[in-house]
Amino acid sequence: MVVRVSTAPFDPGAETNAFLAAGRGAGAAVTFTGVVRSSPDDPIIALTLECYPELAINQLASSIDQATSRFGLLAATVIHRYGRLTPGEPIVHVMTLAPHREAAFKGAEFLMDYLKTDAPFWKQETGPDGTHWVEAKAEDDAAKARWE
Repeated sequence: MVVRVSTAPFDPGAETNAFLAAGRGAGAAVTFTGVVRSSPDDPIIALTLECYPELAINQLASSIDQATSRFGLLAATVIHRYGRLTPGEPIVHVMTLAPHREAAFKGAEFLMDYLKTDAPFWKQETGPDGTHWVEAKAEDDAAKARWE
């Protein structure tokens, strides 16, 4: 289990290659990379994520423990950035290893659903019209509810 919360950029490809190299005995690996989104109808200049790193690390580690136990994961890693990011930059990278694909997929989905709702990160978007806090989304809560 690895949890990294940092302001430093990361290379998703290099992280995935290192994760896979350590994954002897696994039959399936799933990776998910979330990036800063900006669209023509809702452009942003920057996304600023705030957090308390120690709290975030503890909560993410707890989620990984739950996913590992629940789905029989062989390994899991969560990398999450905070600070100021610009469109196209990676924010989060979740990787799971399991004996079979279903467990790897479910483990990654579980981790992302908990990241979107329970991880202590607060998002602020800066766009052409100013800066605003990003509100929680009902669809994220609904996605997490399927695991309860």
